Amino acid sequence: MAPTPAGNRKTRVHVVSDVHGNARDLARAGEGADALICLGDLVLFLDYADHSRGIFPDLFGVENADRIVELRTARRFEEARDLGARLWGGIGADRGSVIETAVRKQYAEMFAAFPTPTYATYGNVDMPPLWPEYAGPGTTVLDGERAEIGGWTFGFVGGGLRTPMRTPYEISDEEYAAKIEAVGEVDVLCTHIPPEVPELVYDTVARRFERGSRALLAAIRRTRPRYSLFGHVHQPLVRRMRIGATECVNVGHFAGSGKPWALEW
Repeated sequence: MAPTPAGNRKTRVHVVSDVHGNARDLARAGEGADALICLGDLVLFLDYADHSRGIFPDLFGVENADRIVELRTARRFEEARDLGARLWGGIGADRGSVIETAVRKQYAEMFAAFPTPTYATYGNVDMPPLWPEYAGPGTTVLDGERAEIGGWTFGFVGGGLRTPMRTPYEISDEEYAAKIEAVGEVDVLCTHIPPEVPELVYDTVARRFERGSRALLAAIRRTRPRYSLFGHVHQPLVRRMRIGATECVNVGHFAGSGKPWALEW
């Protein structure tokens, strides 16, 4: 990575989200930048573009992965959960311990790929209790907290809101709003999920609205940060739009693109 900013030299940060197992490109994501920001979702449980990749097909095979993607895409969540329960019932091992072992393997690879310095928050498929074991001294993990980079203040809020998907780090609207409030006024507001705006939360491939945050939208309107940066929606209808004085940017699906979004000032 580039040296620490000095004097009047411009600061450049690279931002990634939805890494989902792409350690190879993650290792290069900080090249030419003063810092890397990661907005979460390091874990790859199931790749909706390639059903042969992820923890689920490794355990249950591609055919079952095809079926569960089909059910979820059709919003037949109860049937998807029933299928998952049958598959887990036949594995003969504790579900939690099996998933944790697989996630630990991915985290070891992901965190080793982070450059120094990295500022990271959680995605909805992440397991926050495990992060302290893998985050090295060059990685700062923040959730409902702030950090200064190049003279600007960055606020970080991780996780997602509750959905029928029941991913690991989904929290209540009230808990999420409290974290937004704790961050307060910042130059750049970094979250995993977008503000609740239809154009920003609609996924054009999955053909559904993902959950965005009304508390985040209210904070953008109230505190007017320079930027609101987020991910979560892999193929959004709109990647970038202004809300008042704030530039709202979906930084992209890093697992698919392998390219960070760059911010310079």
